[in-house]
Amino acid sequence: QVQLVESGGGLVQPGGSLRLSCAASGSIFSVGAMGWYRQAPGKQRELVARITSGGSTNYADSVKDRFTISRDAPKNTVFLQMTSLKSEDTAVYYCNMAARQRAWYRESEYWGQGTQVTVSS
Repeated sequence: QVQLVESGGGLVQPGGSLRLSCAASGSIFSVGAMGWYRQAPGKQRELVARITSGGSTNYADSVKDRFTISRDAPKNTVFLQMTSLKSEDTAVYYCNMAARQRAWYRESEYWGQGTQVTVSS
C-alpha cells in the first residue's frame, strides 16, 4: 500500500544542476528516514544522501558540498538538489524510505521505481 514516486531526472550538461523529488503515499504510520541511492552501469547501488525524521543527514563522500537533501515532512516528500554535476554522477537514482505502516509493525524499506540522471555534453 506504500508507494514512492520520483521525478526530476533527465539529461544535463557537466556543471549543471537538477532537483529530484520523491513523494511517498499510502498507509504510513511513521517515517524513520528517507534517502536517495544510485546505481551506475556495472556498479553496485550506493547511498547518495539520507535524512532522518529528526533532521540528521549524511552524504556519500563523492557528493559532499555539491548535493543537498531536504524534506517536507507533512507531505512525506524528500528532495535532492544536485549542483556542479559530473559525468560520474550518471546513474539511475532511487528514492528510499524506512517506515512503519502501524505502530506495532516492523520498520520496512520501500523503494521508488528510479529516475535516470544523465550528465553529458
